[in-house]
Amino acid sequence: MDEEITGINRELYDTPSKLEYIYKAPEGLTEDIIRKISSDNNEPEWMLTLRLEAFELFKKAPMPTWGPDLSELDLDKIIYYQHPDAPYNQKNWDDVPDNVKETFEKLGIPEAERKALAGAGAQMESKMAYHNLKEEWESQGVIFLDMDEALKLHPELVKQYFSKVVPINDHKFASLHYAVWSGGTFLYIPKGVHVSQPVQAYFRMNSMRGGQFEHTLIVVEEDAHGSYYEGCSAPKYDDKSLHAGCVEVFVKKNSRFRYSSVENWSSNTYNLNTKRGIVYKDATLEWVGGNLGSGCTMLYPCSLLVAEGARAEHLAIAFATKGQNQDTGAKVYHNAPRTTSRIVSKSIAIQGGITAYRGLLRIAKGAKGAKSNVECDALMIDNISQSNTYPYIDIQEQDVDVGHEATVGRISDEQIFYLMSRGISEEDAVAMLVNGFMEPITKELPIEYAAEMNKLIALEMEGSIG
Repeated sequence: MDEEITGINRELYDTPSKLEYIYKAPEGLTEDIIRKISSDNNEPEWMLTLRLEAFELFKKAPMPTWGPDLSELDLDKIIYYQHPDAPYNQKNWDDVPDNVKETFEKLGIPEAERKALAGAGAQMESKMAYHNLKEEWESQGVIFLDMDEALKLHPELVKQYFSKVVPINDHKFASLHYAVWSGGTFLYIPKGVHVSQPVQAYFRMNSMRGGQFEHTLIVVEEDAHGSYYEGCSAPKYDDKSLHAGCVEVFVKKNSRFRYSSVENWSSNTYNLNTKRGIVYKDATLEWVGGNLGSGCTMLYPCSLLVAEGARAEHLAIAFATKGQNQDTGAKVYHNAPRTTSRIVSKSIAIQGGITAYRGLLRIAKGAKGAKSNVECDALMIDNISQSNTYPYIDIQEQDVDVGHEATVGRISDEQIFYLMSRGISEEDAVAMLVNGFMEPITKELPIEYAAEMNKLIALEMEGSIG
């Protein structure tokens, strides 16, 4: 396994950067902090109104009680807004301050941009430090901006789509997100444009008890294609941190879009993220994701298939080790005829980690000819870990084709013995079997993300076998 982890160091993710701050809000959330965020970004009045409405909804909404235990998350101790002492939204990487640039360079930005990306963004705390799109795509009308900047430059376009897939009253942490969102990505691909290179954004939390609430809004017009990569990480502290971002995706008629992410938060982070897309006639939305690192994750990307021929594919893997609870899954709503979905979910639990697949598949009355297949596979590497499956299937139409299969198992002693008889150590044998189990998902990730995912899991497993 030593070869597997060459070139990656957990300390790159777990060690905070040395930053000074122009502004750091006091712990807890007040209306004054919300007004400060809005004022700093020179937002239009409608956005401030939305924030304040969301704040009232957040205060009234109950904490979720149906999933992982959130009782140790004290929302009055989170810092909801902080602005590092550095210029933000730079378009030239050389203009990014060295202490910020060093962090992202260690994580592979902007090297990846130079090699294979149409554009890249890098956010530190509540502000985007860098954001740029290659001229080739700007000239075709593609918009790729920091969300704060997009609201200034394209206010009517943002207003048309903002909070239209995930409403501000969706759940407590969605309301919180809309009250305090800052930074994130706006991607707009015009009709007929096929962006052959992906765009990427990386989100980094840095300080103790920090919160990050980036908003990602993606609009893919008719007959357009594109893809987006997202990476996330945070340093490790004793106190709890919170990530409650939001992703909204619109995939118009005959278009295709892929959203890939590896969320690698630290073990003190609560990752309570919301991702949802609406898919129109003969369009396709793909979600490919990996979740690991965080102490608690609740994440269920959702696809709304609202017109005939719409298609969604959800591919995800979750990894949980000691002290971690990865509660992940997918939601798909078939609201139109001849819609199609495929959900493939894999999870790995080791050293007492807890994983869960929590899924919802709903086929509405009138969605004739709808097809869906759900596959859930869980792998436990010891006898103290847990894996749970909570599928919910609601079919209100007769003329449909739905399949569901789930497996839970452990790596067998026979498999380990066979590999060890060929001269492979026990630890490397387990690593080989785990990589083979993950391969159907990781092969769909961008190669750099797949390599990172494999190496991070190898790091988490190092020394845990035998």
